[in-house]
Order: sequence, then structure tokens, then C-alpha cells
Amino acid sequence: MKCCIVGGGLTGLVAALSLSADHEVVLYERRPVLGGCLSSIDRGTYTIEAFYHHCFEGDAHLFALLDRLDLRDELEWLTGTTGYHVNGRSYPLSTLPEIVAYPHMSVLDKARLGWLMLRAAKLDRTALDDVTAQSFILDHQGRSVYTSFFEPLLRSKFGPMQDRVSAAWLLSRIAIRSNRSSGGEKLGYLRRGYASLVEGLRAAIEAQGCTVATEAPIEAMQRDGSSWSVRGERFDTVISTIPPQLLGAMTGVPLTPIPYQGAACMTLALDREVTNGIYWLNMKDDAPYGAVVAHTNFVPVERYGEHLIYLASYFSGDLPAGHGNRMLSDFCDRFGVARDEVRWHHLEVDPFAGPVYETGYRRLIPEYAQDGLFIAGMFSRPNYPERSMEGSIVAGEEVAAAARSTARHG
Repeated sequence: MKCCIVGGGLTGLVAALSLSADHEVVLYERRPVLGGCLSSIDRGTYTIEAFYHHCFEGDAHLFALLDRLDLRDELEWLTGTTGYHVNGRSYPLSTLPEIVAYPHMSVLDKARLGWLMLRAAKLDRTALDDVTAQSFILDHQGRSVYTSFFEPLLRSKFGPMQDRVSAAWLLSRIAIRSNRSSGGEKLGYLRRGYASLVEGLRAAIEAQGCTVATEAPIEAMQRDGSSWSVRGERFDTVISTIPPQLLGAMTGVPLTPIPYQGAACMTLALDREVTNGIYWLNMKDDAPYGAVVAHTNFVPVERYGEHLIYLASYFSGDLPAGHGNRMLSDFCDRFGVARDEVRWHHLEVDPFAGPVYETGYRRLIPEYAQDGLFIAGMFSRPNYPERSMEGSIVAGEEVAAAARSTARHG
């Protein structure tokens, strides 16, 4: 079987790893670099992900992949602390004393929140696919818990689409992030960054004979009987990892569109720490970003020689003009940073950064096989109801198995 893989993100790379051992595979990526949302910024002495990433203790397929690529020794477990920025002040909320001291929630609300944190993993989250996160929290926790704790979280992740998000997503997020020690949440990171995973995957698939073409956009794909023509080359099958609505326009295959949102993530470097030692700071105050993610409050700053911070922003439709400048200006004003203290900054924009897990999303999840081709990615079932590197790896493995099975029995 000669297979074309469209998209060099994690799902596409894993599918190529599975198939290129015994099939002819060509992978096309429109950008100069591989990795998709897992791609990195090269600063010469180090690399840093363009979008913040970490993994979780239950990510078994990721760990198996690291073993296969001889990268397991790179994996380390670090403590990620969380907090909220309210009325111009950053409050840590990782330890019991910090939660007790937090002045913007009552004792009763804190007890209700603690009960939900303990129960989240035991609830049937798929049964909540048709219930909004907002209504679930209002019904079970009360308005004050929603406005003081969950509304900033939803806004930081989904921006203007926060009211459409399902309770299934929210409960899944709470459950997956329940691995807490006395000081915060245990999260995984690779010592040289996730660029080493992307580089390892590329080396492995090329060693198996896979052709990797970067800066290779695809405008259209034509079907000719049982084969496909892509960039002037004929293939027996196609695996696409791009959003279904883009693929549908490219091929004419009728595919149900998936609700997506865009992300604008600014990475910046400072010579000092400004978030009160907190790794993940949700913004309760109105700001042009929903969260401040201080990477070097998670990974030791000594590895980089400077403090690295992400400003996370989500949008639907087109990114407003000047949004990056507003993000940077607001951050500097809000956290007392002079503009000349910013050593460098980089804005990464992806209009299809991830699905919006709105109510009814489960019924939209497509099968891998679609009218003569295969599709997989962040929209696939392993990434429901919360996307992750683990889910994207499983989607890549499963779509490769589906394509191989069809070729064997076709």
C-alpha cells in the first residue's frame, strides 16, 4: 500500500511510524517544521514549545512511544502549581492552607468545590455530553462557585464560546488533573522539551523509509477510481489529520464540520519572576488572555537562563488585528513589567488549535474511515472529551490500524 499522510502533527507522525515499517508512506506538512501544536521555537541554546505542553501519569501510550524512541529517560515529573489573578493580585491555590486562605470564596463554597474534585473521576462524564458546564456547576455547586472559580477557567480555555462547552469536558478535565501532592499537581515534561519527541519521530519514520515533505501545502486532492492524486503523485490511500471541514473543501468528500477554536499564544522571556511562583495562573480579571503560564515556575529556570512565560488566548473566527500587541501591553501593565524588560517575545497563532467540546459533541465524532479515505486527529474519539498528547497518539495508532486492515481485506 502506498499511503499519503496529510499533516505532520503528533497524530500524523504516529500513523507514519506505524505504517512506514511495511508500507510506502509520504507525509506532507504545510509548515517548515513538524509537530503541529507540538512544534517548538528554537532559541539557539534551547527549544521551547510554541504552545505550552505537559503530560499526565496515565499517558500509557505516550510512555510506550518514548520507550520505543529511547526517550523514556528524558521524562521527569515536576510540580505544577495553580492560582487565580483577582483584583490585581495573584493567589496560589495548590495547597490546603492556600485554598483555606483564599478570600474570594466562602468556606461552604470551598467545601462544595472539594467534593466535586473528589467525585469527578467517578461520574459518568459521557452522560453529561448534552449538559453545559455552566448549568451543571450552577445546579450542583451554586452561582458563587461558578463565578469565582469555574467561569475564569472556562473563559481561559474557550473564550467567547465558554457558554457552549459541555459538562463532560469540564468533569474530564478535573478528573485527569487530580494527581496532586501536598504542593501541587504532578505533571510530566521532557528534559530537552517536546522537540526531542518530534525529532525522534521524524528520525524513526525516515529510518523506516518514510518520505517527509515540509513546506508542502495541499490545495486539492483528486480521486481516480480507488486511488488518490496528491501533489501530482498517486496513492492507494490517504490519511488526513487536518480539520474535517478543511479536508472536505479540499476533496469534495462530504464531512461533518467540527466546531473549532483558534489560539493565540505568546511566549516571552524576562530576567525575573512575576507570578508569585505560580505555574498556571487563571485570569479572573478581564484581560486579552485567559491564563498566564509561567513555564519556568514548572521547569527549572536554570535550563534556559531566563524566565519563560506563555500568555494563552483563544478566539473564534479571525484573530482581531493588533491582538498580540494588546496581550503584551496588558501583561506588562498588569504585572509591573517594563517593555524593555521583555528580552524577546513570539506570537504563535493557530486558527484550528482544537475542538470546542460543546454540548452534543460526542455525536459529531467521525469514524476513521470516510468515503475512500481516513481521518484522525484532535477531533477523534480518543481525544474526547478532552484533547491531549495521549489521545492524539492513540488516534494515530488506531487510524493506521484501520488503513492497514482495509488494505489487507480490500
